[in-house]
Amino acid sequence: MEIHIKQKDLLFLLGCLGLGILAEISFFHGKIGLSYPVFITGFYLVLFLRFRLSFNHRRIGVLLMVVIWILAGGYLLYDNDFFHVLNLLIIPVLVFFHIVLITSTNRFRWSKPEFITLLTTKLQEAIEYNAAFCKWILNKTFKNMNEQTAHTIKRILIGLIIGIPLLLLIIGLLISADAVFQEVILHIPNFILQLNYMEEIARAAAIILFTLLFFGIFQVLQVKSKPARNSMIERAKKEIRWDSITAVTILILLNTVYVLFAAIQFTYFFSDGLLDGLTYAAYARRGFFELVFVTLINWAILISFLKLVKDDRKGMKLTLKVMYSLLIAVSGVMLISAFQRLSMYEAAYGFTVDRILAHAFMIFLIVIFAYTLIRVWMERLTLLHFYLITGLTFYTALNAMNIEQIIVDNNLNRFEETGKIDIEYLDSLSYTGLNGLISLYEKEPNYPELKNILRNRKQQMEWQSTGSWQSFNFTRQEVTEKLLELDIGY
Repeated sequence: MEIHIKQKDLLFLLGCLGLGILAEISFFHGKIGLSYPVFITGFYLVLFLRFRLSFNHRRIGVLLMVVIWILAGGYLLYDNDFFHVLNLLIIPVLVFFHIVLITSTNRFRWSKPEFITLLTTKLQEAIEYNAAFCKWILNKTFKNMNEQTAHTIKRILIGLIIGIPLLLLIIGLLISADAVFQEVILHIPNFILQLNYMEEIARAAAIILFTLLFFGIFQVLQVKSKPARNSMIERAKKEIRWDSITAVTILILLNTVYVLFAAIQFTYFFSDGLLDGLTYAAYARRGFFELVFVTLINWAILISFLKLVKDDRKGMKLTLKVMYSLLIAVSGVMLISAFQRLSMYEAAYGFTVDRILAHAFMIFLIVIFAYTLIRVWMERLTLLHFYLITGLTFYTALNAMNIEQIIVDNNLNRFEETGKIDIEYLDSLSYTGLNGLISLYEKEPNYPELKNILRNRKQQMEWQSTGSWQSFNFTRQEVTEKLLELDIGY
């Protein structure tokens, strides 16, 4: 790739350097909290200064911006380790998707596979741009040197790169082999030993990598890209068609089994009790596998048939629609059954993150199947567009609603009704779970082992140093103050 570096590009590089420093400060100095929204603010400030207001795809762009801010704000507002770890991957992907989208031309439809090709192309172009930029820097650096001097410096740098790691290895071996040599080495002035060179080098390397990453991506965003189209794939997409009679045969066979299955088990799908010989655990697990079955089989069949089965005959089209609708209806019965089974399991054994997420996933699938049913009868609607927006909305809602607080509240309500609660599980949660234990202690201070758990957590907090500003989080701050003021006794 040939590049032409202008003065304004070098000035923008300084802005990316500042953004790289901000990224290193935000993500490599303790637990992430306030620092994530601060970094997102800095990132989009640089983006808007670079491209002004010349953006496209504004409706979906605004939605993505809101989603990104909600997910980043979760690091400040809530203390949910599950989503915090997951969002370390989700947020950068969404940000990259967002900035490529709003800087691309309107001819690209974000819900089409071609846009995925554009994303990969932009990432590849950014890497190529950085490689060309580094080459440009080297050429500028050695431009005023004669060829022999430049060649000598290059050989020295290669020698240092190879020799320094080898030197460290040999020194380590010699220290192990000779006590006198070890004593001499260890008499290096203390102030040199106290300097953490490796950490500083690692931080500097991280800043450089972040700077080049941001600089490369920003520089190629509005460069016209021509995503490569694979003509063989395009021809295959046009040629692949499934026979409608074969599809109807498959649907009749499956629907017959599903209807029979639902009819036989309908009596206990929606009953209040269990079949003889079934425990709550077995009942819930069986419902879970039904959910997996519905997701992997029925949904895949629906999407495949709607995409690949085409028949203009009115009678066949009506038959297919009826079969699709029946498949969706039976799948809905299975989802409702699985939902109720899990609710019974929670009533017996309590609420956990996995069970709440399973409930949310079932609701998501019900919405997906409902829209698919509408799509069966209104062919002009698109599925992928709705699936992507709905999935993004559901995931954002899960982050915004503070699932751990829902779990704590439901377990405390269950304790008031049954006198049962799993304090070990609440202790395994984040600070929200700890807050639940404090609330439980205020209601039932003599609950077995509760006082010991709170005492240990309080001692840990007293020994810990005050966190940095990067780690500030409202939930952690509130619960920490609440526990430190709690009179537990010793």
